[in-house]
Parts: sequence; C-alpha cells; structure tokens
Amino acid sequence: MGARCSKFALCGWRSHHKPSALQYSDLENADNEKLPGFRDFSWDELKTATNGFSSENIVSEHGEKAPNVVYKGLLDNDRWIAVKRFNKSAWPDSRQFLDEAKAVGNLRSERLANLIGCCSDREERLLVAEFMPNETLARHLFHWENQPMKWAMRLRVAMYLAEALEYCSSKGRALYHDLNAYRVLFDLDGNPRLSCFGLMKNSRDGKSYSTNLAFTPPEYLRTGRVTSESVVYSFGTMLLDLLSGKHIPPSHALDLIRGKNFLMLMDSGLEGHFSNDDGTELVRLATRCLQYEARERPNAKSLVTSLAPLQKESQIPSHVLLGIPQGNANCSQQLQLTPMGEACLRMDLTAIHEILEKTGYKDDEGIANELSFQLWTNQMQETLNSKKHGDTAFRAKDFTTAIDCYTEFIDGGTMVSPTAYARRCLCYLMSEMPNEGLGDAMQALVVSPEWPTAYYLQAASLFALGMETDAQESLREATNWDAKRNRN
Repeated sequence: MGARCSKFALCGWRSHHKPSALQYSDLENADNEKLPGFRDFSWDELKTATNGFSSENIVSEHGEKAPNVVYKGLLDNDRWIAVKRFNKSAWPDSRQFLDEAKAVGNLRSERLANLIGCCSDREERLLVAEFMPNETLARHLFHWENQPMKWAMRLRVAMYLAEALEYCSSKGRALYHDLNAYRVLFDLDGNPRLSCFGLMKNSRDGKSYSTNLAFTPPEYLRTGRVTSESVVYSFGTMLLDLLSGKHIPPSHALDLIRGKNFLMLMDSGLEGHFSNDDGTELVRLATRCLQYEARERPNAKSLVTSLAPLQKESQIPSHVLLGIPQGNANCSQQLQLTPMGEACLRMDLTAIHEILEKTGYKDDEGIANELSFQLWTNQMQETLNSKKHGDTAFRAKDFTTAIDCYTEFIDGGTMVSPTAYARRCLCYLMSEMPNEGLGDAMQALVVSPEWPTAYYLQAASLFALGMETDAQESLREATNWDAKRNRN
C-alpha cells in the first residue's frame, strides 16, 4: 500500500532542454539508464506484444508505408515498443541484418528514439525501438487542430535534430536515409527525437529517398549514394518545413529567398510571434544546407553552433511548447482505451455504474469459492444478506444505502470481495466522497493486485481529486493489465 502511494508522488515530466553547448555526456544521460541493453527478441515474443501484428496496432505516424510497417507493442514488463517489420526480401542476408542492427543498437541518446533490439527468424526481419507516444513532427506541424506549432518549439526541433545528427556522426553513423518530418517523433515529455530506423544502412527495402524528386539531394540523383552532405541537404528541407508549416520544394523556397521575399515563406500562423532577426538566421541556415554543391554545405557540428543562439526559451518544458498534457497524461490517447477506460477518462460515473452492474462478481469467483464452506454459518448468512441488500440498492442507484450495506458486508470479515470494494468506491464517487473512493480502490488492489477494474476506479478517484498525472498513470496500468488479460 505505502509503495503504491509513493509511486504517485514520483510521476511527472522529467527532461528539459539543455544549455546550448552540445555535451555527449548530456545526450547519453541518466534517463537512458532506464533503457534495456540491446537484445535479440523472439518472433513469438513480438507477435504476442503486437497482438498478432494486428492492423489495429499499426502506427502510421512513424512514417513507414507497406511493405515496411511499424507496429505498437507491449512487452510483458509493461514497456511500450515500436516494431518495424520489413518485407521478406529487404534483408536477404540475416547476418548482415543482425550486424547492422547491433551497430545502431549501440547508440544511446536522449535525442534518438533508440533501437533496443531486433529479430531475425527464418524470413522475418524486425527492429524494436522505444515507442514515442506523442506522434510525429508531420502531425504537429502540418495537421494541427488547435494552434500552429509555436516558434520556440520549431527552433527546439531544429536544435534537437541537429544534436541528434552530430551525436550519430561522432559515433560513426553520419548517414541517415530519407530524413523527413515523419522521422521526428515526440516522446512522453514532448521532446523531439530522431527515429533510429533511418540509421540502418540501405537494404533492398527501397530507395534511400522518397520518390518525390523535388526534395531529393542533387548528388543522390546523380550517383544513387547517400553521403553526410546529403543528410544536411535533407535537414535543410526540414528547416523549410519548420519555417513555412508546409512541405515546400527547395527550388521554390530558394527562388523566394533570392528575391528577398523570405517573409512570404513564413507560416502565416506565426505572424507577430517571432523576430525578423531569428527568421533571417534560420532562412540563412536553410540556404546553406540546400547548396547545390555538397562541399558548400555545413556539417552537423556547424548546424548545432548556428542554432544554439536561437534557443531563447530553453527553460520552458517541451510539453508546454507543444501544447500537450504534462508528463504521461497524453498516453491515454495512445492506449486504445476500453469502454471502462473511456468512461474513467470522461469521468462518466453512470457509464462506470452500468459496466460494474453488467460485470457482476465474476472476478471474485476464485476468492468466493475458497470460502464457500462457510455458507452454513449464521454469521456468513448475515454477511451475504448485507451484500445482497447492497447489490439491490446499487442496482437501484440508492448509493447511500448501498454504502451502508457494503460496509456491513466488508466489516463482517467472513468474506473478502474486491468487487464489493469496487462498488462501494463508485458509490462514494457518486456521493462526492473521492477520498473514501480512493481508499476502496486501493483496498481492492490489495486483494487483487492485477485486477484492471481496481486500477480503473483508482484512476476515477484520482481524477475526482484533481490529481491528473497520477490518474493517468493508474489509467495506463489498468489498460496494460487489460491487455495482458486479453493476451492470456
């Protein structure tokens, strides 16, 4: 009980933007100590984690298209993962695939969505990476719903991406294939990270760049080879994305810049929210990255040096700039909530009541059967009568009477029923007594530590108490336990 309570106090966002100078000791920070070492996964393990590679688990926001599909998965240790499943002909040489995956898997940075494993099983080739729950740069930049991405966040994306490229270069992985807005993902705290999938050396899964030639580095069109300068060119196209909020062909953007009409390039939604000096500096950097001659482009280290002075709101957490809930509060959108989870998130107590009424006591069966020999005692009969009266009142939505009857049943002590605690918890919530409701939800967890319903009601009680982050954590645990039950 005490351990479970103390967990709540530890929830919340963790990482902030770091000072301008890039330090590899910072990028390989303590946050990554929580990451497991790179390892081989079995086919069966990944099949189970992705619910049989269900189409419902496909995460299109990772920017991959068939035949190379990315799935969301949940491991037995409750870690969410992104699994990229290649076409069978993508890596015909399994040894080459394993060596390449292990080389990328040796990288560890808070600027990357890190690779944590792979699987080579007969004709199957799969990569396993950290799951980033807050979608892609393309989603936030091109398809926003409430407001355009803030200027300070755009600058942070550029800086973090440049730091990711410099880190990779320092580790001998300067080449990145098809760098674009779908390859930049946002983690739990809203910090942008570069997908590790593009660091794999090109295989037979397709070309290194998309088929849209307008965005392809000119030297790649001549030679078909990716160089570190090609990556910088693609970085320049992403700077144009950040400036304009659209995917503008570099040739068109450069014509505007040469005509000194760069303000026509800027996202109209940013008007009045950035200084002309900062805008000019970013345009100048994009122009350098998009030089036709590869040797005239800056390197990754120079990108970081140029972007560092523009980071003027580094003290503001990324989740604030991105406009998402603090810490893991956005995870509920990614958890494929059950009807019970949706009801808790909406605080729809009537819907929760209907679900509990329909479910009945089926989750108590094991506990009740163990105690059935006591049925012949008078005390036991009185206890069961109290529960029966409580159930009648619960069904009639007479929550005050239900509380009294369930209390008699629980205090009788001859039977232990997590469902009775769950029902009394809801009665307390209906009666605007969330503290008492939280106590019952936690008592239900003591009896049945892996029972999703108890976690759901704990979440509802915490929502009622205004403890948003803690409630979201309980909702996540409820969803995880539900998913495990469905897999078993």
